[in-house]
Amino acid sequence: MSESGCIGWDCLVGRARVLRAIRAFFDGRGFTEVETPVRIPAPANEAFLEPPPSGERWLRTSPELHMKRLLAHGAGPIYQMGPCFRANERGRRHNPEFTLLEWYRPNAGIASLHRDVAELVSAVLGRALEPRVLRVADLYREVAGWDPLEAWDEDRFDEDMALRIEPALPREGLVYLVDYPAPAAALARLSPADPRVAERFEAYLGGMEIANGYGELTDAAEQRRRFEATIAMRRARGLPTYPLDEAFLADLPNLPPTAGIALGVDRLVMAALGAGSIDQVRPFCER
Repeated sequence: MSESGCIGWDCLVGRARVLRAIRAFFDGRGFTEVETPVRIPAPANEAFLEPPPSGERWLRTSPELHMKRLLAHGAGPIYQMGPCFRANERGRRHNPEFTLLEWYRPNAGIASLHRDVAELVSAVLGRALEPRVLRVADLYREVAGWDPLEAWDEDRFDEDMALRIEPALPREGLVYLVDYPAPAAALARLSPADPRVAERFEAYLGGMEIANGYGELTDAAEQRRRFEATIAMRRARGLPTYPLDEAFLADLPNLPPTAGIALGVDRLVMAALGAGSIDQVRPFCER
């Protein structure tokens, strides 16, 4: 509901059950729960994510950069569940403030995240799910009529994802979209088998995107180049730009090979409770 109202008690109880199940899942697998700053000096420069300003700092869109710094300083498997913020996002599945779950496995590959997501979602929903895996380029050729690996077009890629690809996905079960084009994965490493694609996948549950996972980039020079390219693109489009997080870039060479993923908790709660809107699973949402 809006800021003037609150969801029903049954939904609050259901949400709490999901949060307990998430923590039990990770605690039982040897992960350590961590907390990192919500108000940060330098957000990641990503193409179309807008961090709300907070004085001379910003509210985080994700805890990613600080969690990677913990890993670079020797942390083992870690997870975090807490508030994140993205300006100008409001709709049936979006609220400017939302709850994000993020976890990282050092010295692990992206296949470990495939297993984690399937096992976590199965545990929360109380039924076993076997994901269906679809390659992004195959979908674009079949559904949108072009190959983003052969003729990259960022605007066309994003528009077709929203208007053609996602509506064509199965409406039941768990689906993984894998092998994203390299330009569509700002913080992921490239696939050693095919440098045209990045080690990135997105998970969809019942046709709704719930998670975005990476084999994490550890090359600081390449990460700086990508951030600077995004800054140039945003500046050319008249969008705000943000300072580089130099502390993160300094720590990045010490990051071990790592698999990391972010999952939208509100959307997982929606799936668990059969809700059709984020307003039904958060106590207060913006108008």
